[in-house]
Amino acid sequence: MNLNCWKTVNINKDFGSDRIFMVSFLLGTFSFMFLYVPFSMIHHQPALEDHGLLPLALALFLLPSIHKLTHILPLVLLNKRVRVQWKFKRGFLPTFRYRANSALSKKTSILMALAPTLLLTIPGLIACYVFPNYFAYILLFTCINIGLSFFDFLCVRHFLRAPRKCIIENAKDGYDILIQNTEV
Repeated sequence: MNLNCWKTVNINKDFGSDRIFMVSFLLGTFSFMFLYVPFSMIHHQPALEDHGLLPLALALFLLPSIHKLTHILPLVLLNKRVRVQWKFKRGFLPTFRYRANSALSKKTSILMALAPTLLLTIPGLIACYVFPNYFAYILLFTCINIGLSFFDFLCVRHFLRAPRKCIIENAKDGYDILIQNTEV
């Protein structure tokens, strides 16, 4: 099968990492501000359970890794081979990179990019309603995940605009959207 590159997507190059970080931070902050008021009105100010700073800090520390793991989960469930590289930033922050070993279909790529929203954000909003004593903490994690998902939403925007029968492949700093060469 002869493939041509329809578009190369490099979100950091297109928008700039500083702008992505700023918009992501603002999206998380504004989502917390806009969601906290309705949930506090629903729960009529219940007594919040407090377990100290350590569990909160640990959960916030692990949230970016959990976010990335939810990107990998659809690939594993669809029996796609994934290469994961672990390393430590600044000597103590565990980070990892993942890369699918094969090209992915458009639907699989969209599912992979939206997995944190489907698996963390939506259940987080439901949990805010179900657990009134913990809604502020759950909402904080959910809104941080919304901020982390901004990059994913930008990728999904490119994937949705791609041709229907395209193949999406990992590139060095982003994704290559490939289409089948139609020779006459």
